[in-house]
Amino acid sequence: MGSIAKPANIDTVVVHPLVLLSVVDHYNRVAKDTKKRVVGVLLGEVNKGVVDVTNSYAVPFEEDPRNPKIWFVDHNYHENMFAMFKKVHAKERVVGWYSTGPKIRPADLDIHELFRRYTPNPVLVIINVKPTEIGLPTKAYLTVEEVSKDGTESKMAFQHIPSEVGAVEAEEVGVEHLLRDIHDPSVSTMGSNVNAKLLALKSLVEHLKEVQAYLNNVCEGKLPINQKIVGQLQDIFNLLPNLNVEEMIRSFAVKTNDMMMVIYLSSLIRSIIALHNLINNKQSLRAAEVGTKKVDKEEDKEKKGEKADSKEKEAKKTEEGTNKKEKK
Repeated sequence: MGSIAKPANIDTVVVHPLVLLSVVDHYNRVAKDTKKRVVGVLLGEVNKGVVDVTNSYAVPFEEDPRNPKIWFVDHNYHENMFAMFKKVHAKERVVGWYSTGPKIRPADLDIHELFRRYTPNPVLVIINVKPTEIGLPTKAYLTVEEVSKDGTESKMAFQHIPSEVGAVEAEEVGVEHLLRDIHDPSVSTMGSNVNAKLLALKSLVEHLKEVQAYLNNVCEGKLPINQKIVGQLQDIFNLLPNLNVEEMIRSFAVKTNDMMMVIYLSSLIRSIIALHNLINNKQSLRAAEVGTKKVDKEEDKEKKGEKADSKEKEAKKTEEGTNKKEKK
């Protein structure tokens, strides 16, 4: 087991929505319905340990599926594209590269070293365009130097760093406009909030399973003990509330009962309003039917009156004709 050198001073990677849309578009154009992946360059800024990935562009990439050591990235194309991007936005610079993975491949370390020519500490962001797990579709990595115990051998290895999706106000407006057609107006705000809570709970369960699997592997000796991870887990356990306290149990019960009462009353009111609307609808339909029947009766009377008038006029005409003949 070896020790890991301290990584570069990068704490978090923030991926903007425009980058996610560009990567998905790149994948759908090049590698949809295939087992291939796509690779591109990430542009942005680094400020106080936070990498802001604000833009990206695709790069021609090929690799041999049978031999992972054989790969090709067109760095000439990258240099030309970066020169054009720099004319538009001078502040953006190369901060790393992206891959649609969905996992780290054997050739990724060599590709990472290639991007080290353009930035001293590049980041690798694996963006899963077909996510199967609940949570963010992005995973960010840095390379660190792993030194053996005797200090005779060292090699580079990927180390995971936190990543998140962030946006400025203009991007939020654009994303909201794009999602307007997807949003279901029939779903209420309360329903969407409940759905978000369910997704969050499912994500929490998945993370707890990962923690359990890691601890089991450490206990069985399959993985070495990482004191940093164990310390973070201990901090999490210390922040958990003590559920054995009587006041805590009573508070949870009161809060749950209040929430369930509000839900019960709202569903009851909704049912009463729906029933009231149904009764109003039936009454309006009956009134409409009665009105149509009255109109039909009046029309029938008018038709009968017209027929009687026409018969009387014909009778008068025949009488006048006979009277004229008799006079002659």
